[in-house]
Amino acid sequence: MTDTPLYDAYRRFLEDPATPFTVPGHKRNPELVDELLALDLPLYGAVEALDGSTGILARAERLVGELWGADWCGFSVQGSSHGNMAIALTLATPGDKVVVARTLHKSLFFGLVLAGLEPVWVRPDIDAETGLTAGMPVERVEAALAAHPDAKAVLLVEPSYVGGVSDVAAHARAAHAHGVPLAVDAAWGAHLGFHPLLPPHALQAGADVLVTSVHKHITGFTQSSMVLAQRERIDLERLEAAFEGLHTTSPSGGIMASIDRARALLQERGAELLGVAIDEAERARERFRQVEGLGVVGAEIAGRSPALLMHDPTKIVLTLAGTGADGIAVADVLERRGITLEFADRDTFCPVITLGDTPGTIARMTDEIIRAVEEHRGEPRALVPLTAWTVDPVTAMLPRDAFFADHERVPAAQAVGRIAAESVVPYPPGIPALAPGEVVQASVVEALQAEAAAGTSIRYCGDPTLETILVVREP
Repeated sequence: MTDTPLYDAYRRFLEDPATPFTVPGHKRNPELVDELLALDLPLYGAVEALDGSTGILARAERLVGELWGADWCGFSVQGSSHGNMAIALTLATPGDKVVVARTLHKSLFFGLVLAGLEPVWVRPDIDAETGLTAGMPVERVEAALAAHPDAKAVLLVEPSYVGGVSDVAAHARAAHAHGVPLAVDAAWGAHLGFHPLLPPHALQAGADVLVTSVHKHITGFTQSSMVLAQRERIDLERLEAAFEGLHTTSPSGGIMASIDRARALLQERGAELLGVAIDEAERARERFRQVEGLGVVGAEIAGRSPALLMHDPTKIVLTLAGTGADGIAVADVLERRGITLEFADRDTFCPVITLGDTPGTIARMTDEIIRAVEEHRGEPRALVPLTAWTVDPVTAMLPRDAFFADHERVPAAQAVGRIAAESVVPYPPGIPALAPGEVVQASVVEALQAEAAAGTSIRYCGDPTLETILVVREP
């Protein structure tokens, strides 16, 4: 049995609890708590000694580092957002340039704000048939590094939200040839490297630091994530300082213990469980391919997209434009029938398949999607890529400077040509389509307004209808 020091300590406390005179305030008082609160333990004072002297957390993090081949590991209860910000604070100093994929998550953008970094944006390819991201060409990153020889790092998002995996090994070689580290937001890739049909994880491919969400594709509690790093090009003391400085001082013992348990499960049964997910996802894709007009993303996207190393075989992505069905309406029906999708907009569906799925759960999902699409079939329409995938930003001010600048809210038509002071983020996937420091472009505003009107959730801005936009006040 694989060692699980953090999980074992959590279970021991539940079986023989002390009388706590620490937080949390419910004190696990049987007159006040239910089954949910009874599981809520602090890391420090219950699972780990208050001063950390028992070293249980350090042992658990070391076991993860050994499994992933990392010199340093940090467990987080704040999702991969925490790790992205800590990495941004580690890689460079205020005013420095970094080459960044424009499909970055909003948390990485705010890492740039916190660190005061200047982004040199690079865009991935877009697949013409599906409108989805189709990998980051190495040549594009190399060109950015050549044009900006003072850049201090490269930051990529691999795999993409829709399962595309670029040639991370080639990107690592390019970054290292320039003398800078490669950082990877691998929030959607905790399972990579643990089955022969999956691509290697980013560290195996030569990246220097990654963040990944334990709760997305493996079995950690929601919010569980971790950062893994190699020491050759990463200042591990600075990384740890940034990581701890941004982390809560009251982490959940349950979330932390779940990371330890997830690592053990992946180590013992990962290949077996991922094999089921891969096989059943392909079986579902074959059934979806029989539905007239329904676009199905699979391995063939890598064949026609030179920047893609491969498509994650656990990932199911569907395009609905050819069926004429409105994806928002179909998703609403599915939710009422007990099927909730990770991503659904008018044209695209992305149900997440993980090692927690079974043939039965995937078959039911497939049945219900086919049924709902057929019920809502209409006239086929042209596929319109989500703005977040295709935006070509014009940066006029450092993100940090724009975020802290004097600002004003103006009608959207008057915002065109001005500098944005807020983020506008279609969610999912959580990629800013407009961000502080960028020139507000009429085409972007019109596309976002259309997406909002069609039912796409627009977040992190003051006016999700986009009738108004926050801009930097002009002198």
